[in-house]
Amino acid sequence: MWWTVGLEGGPRRVNHAAVTVGDRIYSFGGYCTGENYRTVRCMDVHVLDTVTYRWKVINNQNSDPKAIPFQRYGHTAVAYGPLVYIWGGRNDNKACNTLFCFDTTTHEWSLPQVTGKTPEARDGHSACIINYSMYIFAGYLEFTESYTQDVHALDLHALTWSYVRTVEDAPIYRDFHTATGIDGKMYVWGGREVASGWYQSPDQEEYGSNLYCLDTVNNRWSVIPTTGETPTGRRSHSAFVYEGQIYIFGGYNSKEGQHFNDLHRFDPSKQNWELVHPKGDGPCPRRRQSCCIVGSRMFLFGGTSPHENFEDNIEDDELDEVTLTDRRLMDHNDLHVLDLSPSLKTLCLLRVLELNIDGSCLPFELQATLKVMVTPNNITRPLTNTG
Repeated sequence: MWWTVGLEGGPRRVNHAAVTVGDRIYSFGGYCTGENYRTVRCMDVHVLDTVTYRWKVINNQNSDPKAIPFQRYGHTAVAYGPLVYIWGGRNDNKACNTLFCFDTTTHEWSLPQVTGKTPEARDGHSACIINYSMYIFAGYLEFTESYTQDVHALDLHALTWSYVRTVEDAPIYRDFHTATGIDGKMYVWGGREVASGWYQSPDQEEYGSNLYCLDTVNNRWSVIPTTGETPTGRRSHSAFVYEGQIYIFGGYNSKEGQHFNDLHRFDPSKQNWELVHPKGDGPCPRRRQSCCIVGSRMFLFGGTSPHENFEDNIEDDELDEVTLTDRRLMDHNDLHVLDLSPSLKTLCLLRVLELNIDGSCLPFELQATLKVMVTPNNITRPLTNTG
């Protein structure tokens, strides 16, 4: 397991949502310090070619403007075939509960006609695919200004919403957790827990490390009795699945004031946690990043970390909490690739880079691969139609 690529120059995004479709990764919306999130504008879409490690921006001009979601953060995205479904999230004015669909073959947005009772608008929830349904869990509700622990499912064939009535104790009210679907079960871990459901101060935040499981056959919740090295509780981390095992990366625990860049693996068959130690240079501690799997590689990009050069001063006492938070954090535009099962070819290429060996005698294909592994990004943007 090696960190093979680390490049700057991609989209600078926090609390974005990203999915894999084929050998490409699509990233939707997100937050960037200094941008205006009160003015309504169309959500941006970035796509990563995982062969060349190059980013480009998708042009929305072929879509009906009314079908394009507004730029937001704290939303979710799931891929079902070539279609990507965007749900929830907010800008600085409001949250949203409209379902949007992005077709990766035509790059067009649409508004699917759904039936059933649509969940309340929220952000910081989770979404995952189990069989042919998208399961939504928890998050912060806009209308009631409270956290929830409810489960909703959207049948992606019938496009019908349903409220999932569960049995046994549900996980504590939370947001910015992760939910992962494996073999008909939804595994929920981490997040900011608020026992009462009503948030008034940071003192109420808790960060438990229990792993919860919802069996979607009988809609029964349970707490998994795990063994091994359980990760420290956190929020705004990432979860991904590789060969039937769940991986947890990064995140933030406000009680400890700590950002993480550790990598943990959970084996559902053994119910065991393990701290894994990839070789190579990985990303710095961060939260609110995205992690997507393509084959044996995990692509991590974006997120935010404490600003290395930030120092409090007298003038900071006059700033509000949001401004202080923005100044203390640095948003990232980097891309890191973790190969969970590197081939001999990949290991040899890494050795060439490590030893700074002249690769001019190598086949052109290998020279091209070496070049893109070390060349920073320059996002390709659509030409502006000036008429």
